Amino acid sequence: MTPVVYDAGVLIAADRNDRAVWADHRIRLEAGTIPVVPAPVIAQVSRSPAQVQLRRLLRGCQITGLTEHKAHAAAEPMGRAATRDVVDAAVAQTAANLRADVVTGNRADIRRLLQAAGATSQIIDL
Repeated sequence: MTPVVYDAGVLIAADRNDRAVWADHRIRLEAGTIPVVPAPVIAQVSRSPAQVQLRRLLRGCQITGLTEHKAHAAAEPMGRAATRDVVDAAVAQTAANLRADVVTGNRADIRRLLQAAGATSQIIDL
């Protein structure tokens, strides 16, 4: 199974206990695919320690940090795509680096960033 990167929409849906998101997440885990979540995505959606479902989902994910090197790498396609969303840029760059697909509810912006990064990643709609 192709690696996947989760965007904020996945975390929000899981926190709302969306059954389809949980089913897809379970299928990935059972197939041996550990979804990747860039740390800025967590910062975008985390609001309270009471978000139990969010934290439950994250236990089954690999969290990647945003180092200086990764920040510069994400900024380049962001400039080419003429967008300002740092979190989307981190998602797209992570996917490009890992040759992973992206699970998102934000197809248009992620697509532009992936194209600007020269990535061949597919988008999986939420």
